Amino acid sequence: MIGYYVHHHGRGHLSRATSICAHLREPVTILSSLATPEQPGVSSVRLPRDDDGIATVGADANGALHWAPHHDGGLRERMSMITEWVSTHRPRVMVVDVSVEVTLLVRLLGVPVVVMAMPGDRTDDPHELVYRAADHIVAPWPQKLYEPPWLAQHSQKTTYVGGISRFDGRRRPKSSQRDRPSILVLNGSGGADLTTETVDRCAAAHPEFSWTTLGVKGGPWAEDPWPALCAADVVVSSAGQSSVADIAAAGRPAIIVAQDRPFAEQRATARALHRAGLAVVRPQWPDLADWPHLVDDARALGSDVWDRWQTSHSAARAAALIDRVAAA
Repeated sequence: MIGYYVHHHGRGHLSRATSICAHLREPVTILSSLATPEQPGVSSVRLPRDDDGIATVGADANGALHWAPHHDGGLRERMSMITEWVSTHRPRVMVVDVSVEVTLLVRLLGVPVVVMAMPGDRTDDPHELVYRAADHIVAPWPQKLYEPPWLAQHSQKTTYVGGISRFDGRRRPKSSQRDRPSILVLNGSGGADLTTETVDRCAAAHPEFSWTTLGVKGGPWAEDPWPALCAADVVVSSAGQSSVADIAAAGRPAIIVAQDRPFAEQRATARALHRAGLAVVRPQWPDLADWPHLVDDARALGSDVWDRWQTSHSAARAAALIDRVAAA
């Protein structure tokens, strides 16, 4: 049995988990506050949230942890449920994506732990502790394009698998002929300040492009954005790991606008993409006048550059590593 803890912010952690679980040899149980889709060989435990209460006193345990507020009922119950599940099922390995507190809890119960790494500045005490405690670390991006110093010190137990996309291996539909280039503005469920009003202003200023949105506040959401993603001439997106991996799997020219996130994780990813020449990168939403040359620059990069993000078979590579740890 393999346990797999999934953080509840956004949908990227769960998407990555389901992609990896599809390749694991042993039965898996996903433990999360999110509802998980049905999947062969995968069961689930629905955990209570630990951020619905008003108690935030002592949340960082004097800088030793990230989130463990005093007297929070949800936190107490979720940790109790994880402990009970481990005691009952005795997993051979636990994958944690992501939580310092869950990693330490499970490791203290004597279970080997595989931790999913996150980009950004992870040099704070809790992160340093959790990466040191981990039995193995999976970095879901290519090592040649991004190897942060704080992770390099754990190189002997780190596997860089490339970007993990739920669309890996899915056939790209044929694109149809259009009278003007299409721009898809894509946003994940992790939150952003962007609204459809901003995109509408861009569309009014630049009618030479066909503008559509998915996931942008005030606009439509698609459970399956793959057809729209593949059909776009240029994709405008944040630098979330799942978004970048999905764009790479589709091989679409991209303009990446990093969002502010804890530990500057999207800024770090965006810098890596810029250095590698995989996408046009901007630190904030571009000015109206900038769009024509940004679109030209993105299309000039082509689509083959995305092969360097190594999305092909990345989930299978992660699963193979987890299986090896479970078999040890």
